[in-house]
Amino acid sequence: MKRELEKIAEEIRVCTRCPLHLNRTNAVPGEGDPCSGVVFIGEAPGQSEDVQGRPFVGSAGQLLTQLLSSNGISRESVFITNVVKCRPPGNREPREEEIKACLPYLRRQLEAIKPRVIITLGRHSTRTVLGMHGRAVNSIMGVRGREFMVEESWGSLVVFPTLHPAAALYNPGMRSSLEDDFKRISRIIKGEETKGQKTLDSFFAKY
Repeated sequence: MKRELEKIAEEIRVCTRCPLHLNRTNAVPGEGDPCSGVVFIGEAPGQSEDVQGRPFVGSAGQLLTQLLSSNGISRESVFITNVVKCRPPGNREPREEEIKACLPYLRRQLEAIKPRVIITLGRHSTRTVLGMHGRAVNSIMGVRGREFMVEESWGSLVVFPTLHPAAALYNPGMRSSLEDDFKRISRIIKGEETKGQKTLDSFFAKY
């Protein structure tokens, strides 16, 4: 698994599938423990991520780390990535053609990891992941905080959409909703609140 993920990461670092590669400092494949069965997916790298080549290391990443830690989950114990692997100029939202160009990388990462839980952070990530399973998403607020059971080649898994941490930084009123969702996420990972989802014993045996 880890060898396959590193192979994918090497391809991402030299990718030229869309114009985003022209202005990047570093592509951002993702990082964390792929053996946990838990994957967090954001939309695209920002400036700090572009500089460091790591996902969620700016202000939104600091909030993500805090939300994980406050619910008993270490950042290092989950796998974190984005739908789009290079920074859009000015941190604009990723375009459809950019998502389409990057989607094969995300698909291969998920096939290598075979997650049992996917947490989508924000509208673009949620629309992309649920769209892969034939579910249309018009608004993140319409689906956040809900569990979606989907089928993959490796079995059933839970997709849990929530807000992107950046949304709570721009609009502090959303912070409580994000905190509530992360309490649910902790219970889902523990297997305490799922619709038939198997408890991730291997995850909590290590952490």
